Amino acid sequence: MTYLEQASRLGDVLVVAVNGDAGVARLKGPGRPVNPCEDRMSVLAALTFVDYVTEFDEDTPERLLRMIRPELYVKGGDYTAEMLPEAPLVRALGGEVRVLGYLPDRSTTAIIGRLRLLP
Repeated sequence: MTYLEQASRLGDVLVVAVNGDAGVARLKGPGRPVNPCEDRMSVLAALTFVDYVTEFDEDTPERLLRMIRPELYVKGGDYTAEMLPEAPLVRALGGEVRVLGYLPDRSTTAIIGRLRLLP
């Protein structure tokens, strides 16, 4: 089960916030994103357990979090709540922060790394 499936089971509505292309480029560097935001959002919107998909272009989704005011903010991957600059805001708004399991070697960064090893 993917972390998005896990997240969907934790609440009534799953809103997925996607980093916009400019934000991904700032965070990940040249050549990123591999897939444009519109494509990434389309794939997510097609998942039956995802209720809404939205985009944010800032370095963190703080503006969006202030609007949505989630009861539960879920992050997947190799993070801890302490690593998330938006975690204090979520808590200040009365929400809970959870980090779900990490699927090793499934990230775009890991896939790009494997491709670079090919002859």
